[in-house]
Amino acid sequence: MDVLQLARWQFGITTVYHFLMVPLTIGLSVLVAGMQTAWVRTGHERYYKMTKFWGKLLLVNFAMGVVTGLVQEFQFGMNWNAYSRFVGDVFGAPLAMEGLVAFFVESTFLGLWIFGWDRLPKRVHLACAWAFSLATVASAYFILAANSWMQHPVGVDFVNGRPTMNSIWAVLTNNTALAAIPHTIAGAFSVAAAFLVGVAAWHLWRKRNGDDEHRNVWRTSLRLGGWVGVVAFAALAITGDTQGKLMFEQQPMKMASAEALCHTEQPASFSIIAVGDVSKQNCEDVKTFNVPALLSFLAHSDFKTEVKGVEDLVSQYQAKYGTNYPDDPALGELAGKPIDYTPNLPVTYWGFRIMIGFGAISAGIGVLALWLTRKGRVPDSKWFPRLALLGIATPFIGNSAGWVFTEMGRQPFVVVPNPSGVDGVWMFTAQAVSHLSAGEVWTSLVALTSLYAVLGVVEVFLMRKYVRGGVEGVLPPPRQDESKTDSLSFAY
Repeated sequence: MDVLQLARWQFGITTVYHFLMVPLTIGLSVLVAGMQTAWVRTGHERYYKMTKFWGKLLLVNFAMGVVTGLVQEFQFGMNWNAYSRFVGDVFGAPLAMEGLVAFFVESTFLGLWIFGWDRLPKRVHLACAWAFSLATVASAYFILAANSWMQHPVGVDFVNGRPTMNSIWAVLTNNTALAAIPHTIAGAFSVAAAFLVGVAAWHLWRKRNGDDEHRNVWRTSLRLGGWVGVVAFAALAITGDTQGKLMFEQQPMKMASAEALCHTEQPASFSIIAVGDVSKQNCEDVKTFNVPALLSFLAHSDFKTEVKGVEDLVSQYQAKYGTNYPDDPALGELAGKPIDYTPNLPVTYWGFRIMIGFGAISAGIGVLALWLTRKGRVPDSKWFPRLALLGIATPFIGNSAGWVFTEMGRQPFVVVPNPSGVDGVWMFTAQAVSHLSAGEVWTSLVALTSLYAVLGVVEVFLMRKYVRGGVEGVLPPPRQDESKTDSLSFAY
C-alpha cells in the first residue's frame, strides 16, 4: 500500500476504536447524573446503588476514551500536515475550544465528583455530576462542529490559497453541525441504553434462583435502558432524516452512493437490499428490492423529485473540479492520474444499511426488555440475557458503520466543496497527506494498532471485573458508627 492508503487506514483504525468509548461516555454520564438526581430527590437506596455501580463503569470507559483520544489530534500533524496547513486557521478554533473549555471542565468536575462523596453537600456534588455530563456533550459539539466544517465549509474567505475564518459563529452554527449533533447524541444514548439492558439482564439472570438484595437495582436499570433505547432510536430516525436531506443538497454523491443509485431517477426508489456487485457503475448485474418513490421523499419531502445518480454526478464533478489530479510530484503515483469521484460503493451502500439495521435491532431489544418486565415481572428465560448481552454490540456497530459511511462517502475530498460556498475551499484527500515514506507510516500504524489492542484488553478486563463485581464491588463494608445511608458512602 502507498502512503495515502496507509495513512487512511491508520486514521480509520484509531478513530473508530476511539469512538467506541465516546458514545458510551456521553450517554452514560447523563444517565448516571439522572440516577443521582433521583437519589437526591427521593432518598431511595436503589438509585444510590445505581449511581455507584454505573458510575464506576463510566469512569473506566472515560479514562480509556481520554487515552485513546490523545492520538487523534496528533495524527493531523503526523500523517496529514498538508491538510493541517490548509485548514488550520479554521479547524484549530473548535478543537481549541474542545480542549481548553469542554475537556478541562469535564476533568475538573469529574474530579470533584469522584472525590466529593462525603465531602461536598449532596446538591453541590450532584451539580458536579451534571456539569461533567453536560461538558461531555459540549465536547462532542465542538468536535462535530470541526468535522462538519470539513463536510460543509462555511464562515471563511479564501486568501492566498487557504481558507481564513471570518466568523466563528458561522462555523459553530453550521447547519451540517446542527443536524449532526442531535443525531450523534441520540446514538450515544442508544449505546448507553443497550449497555444498561445487557448488564442488568445478565445480573437478573445470574441470581434468578436465590435472594438478591439488589434485584430492584437491576430491574430499574433494565427498564431505564429499555425506555432510553426506544426513545433514542426514535430520535435517531427523526434527526437522521434531517441530516439525510442536508446531505442530498450538500453531498449528493454521498447519498447516491448510499443507494448505489447509478442512474438518475424521477421519482427515485429506495433500495432495501441489493443482490450483486453494487460497485459496478452500470448496475446491470445488480438486483435490488425497492420501495417506489421513497428516496425522492427522503431527499426532498415529496414523491416526485428527481434524484441524480452516480454517473451524472461524476460528469458534473469532472466539469467543475477537473478530470485529472494536478501533475504535482507531491501526489506521488496519483500525479496527473484521473480522479475517481465515486466512493467505495459496497462500503457506502452496506454501511448505510448496517447503521440503520443494527440501530433498529438495539431498539427492538429495548422494547422486548420493557415487555418482559411489565407489571413488576422479572425475565426468567435463559435466552433473553444472552440476547441482551449480544445486543450491547448492536448500537456500537451501528454508530461505527455510520461514521465509516460519513467519512468514506465524501471521498475523494477531505474538505468537501460547499455548493453555495466560496470557490476554492475544498481539498482532495490525496493532497492532504504528509510527505512520508511508506515505512514510516507502517511503523506508526503497527505501533498504534498494537497499543490500542493492549488498551482494548485492559478495557475489557476492567469492565468485566466491575460488571461481575456488581453493586457489592463498588460499595465499602458498613461502618458501625454511621447510619445505614451514610455507611453506603464511598469515594472512588
